[in-house]
Amino acid sequence: MQDFTTTLYNWYHLNKRDLPWRETDDPYKIWISEIILQQTRVAQGIAYYQRFTEHFPTVHKLASASEDEVLKLWQGLGYYSRARNLHSAARSIVEEYSGIFPNTFDKIIRLKGIGPYTAAAIASIAFSIPKATVDGNVYRVLSRYFGIETPINSNAGKKDFTQMAEELLDKKDPGTFNQALMEFGALQCVPKKPDCKSCPLSESCAALASKSVDRLPVKEKKTKQTERFFYYYLMENGETIYLEKRSENDIWKNLYQLPLVEEPSQLSDTEIMSKPVPFIINGRVNLVAVSERKKHILSHQIIWAWLIRIEILDNTEIRNGLIPVNKKDISKFAVPRLMELFFNEFELNV
Repeated sequence: MQDFTTTLYNWYHLNKRDLPWRETDDPYKIWISEIILQQTRVAQGIAYYQRFTEHFPTVHKLASASEDEVLKLWQGLGYYSRARNLHSAARSIVEEYSGIFPNTFDKIIRLKGIGPYTAAAIASIAFSIPKATVDGNVYRVLSRYFGIETPINSNAGKKDFTQMAEELLDKKDPGTFNQALMEFGALQCVPKKPDCKSCPLSESCAALASKSVDRLPVKEKKTKQTERFFYYYLMENGETIYLEKRSENDIWKNLYQLPLVEEPSQLSDTEIMSKPVPFIINGRVNLVAVSERKKHILSHQIIWAWLIRIEILDNTEIRNGLIPVNKKDISKFAVPRLMELFFNEFELNV
């Protein structure tokens, strides 16, 4: 075990990336980075981290912001519940802890949007609390090095790998150890075609010895993704278009979008052309164009989406609840990535 830790540290000090959140011991900024990186690649997350911490340099600034402001800054990162939870947790820190970030694992994990991994990361890096972090990189390194066949997404696997990570953890410097192990998985022991010849742990790696590197870690099969069919209406009245705010407990909650009709299955071109516009109470419209189908993949869903472009003619009455927006002001609204793609295609400024 000691050889593993020593080798890991030596590798880390030579190879670690220069990342902005590694230049601070501010738990607030470490927390921001960990939330951003939950479902985001490091390369993409750096720019968002820098913008977010510049715009909200303190937890008080974040807590006092509007949700729309937070979501707009988050736009493009996806998994928007992270931003809503971040905002809610910031308000809790201000209300319950007078704006001072809690410094125990039990208090940190009670904050909204923080699970065991994120709580352990913040606790170990910011406060040197001996808690092991177990993410996808850690699962991969441990399963390969020790030759563990237990599926990493099973209850037994989560328990076994967490226990092993806790046993390996350097209790004197848990933050560095956690970062070193995760970095090793991110840069050296990568998912596909790792360079085992250059790996400093190759001589004692069980997976390399048994020629099972490509097979480990083991995962149980995922449930099948569901398909959804979205039809967006771009209704133009001169320089004005119409938006709506998603309020259901569904994907993209509280983000803005073009008026949407979800259908149980894909419509034919004839069906699209013949359907009345459901957002018009009375009056005349002109169907301008129907976009090509877009495929948008989420973790458990595949969305097939179309944009139907409508020109509103004389004295047309629009359904209540829609928000008239000048095209030049679209950039003020936080929208899902799918909506952003459509806006870019039709040269609307987002």
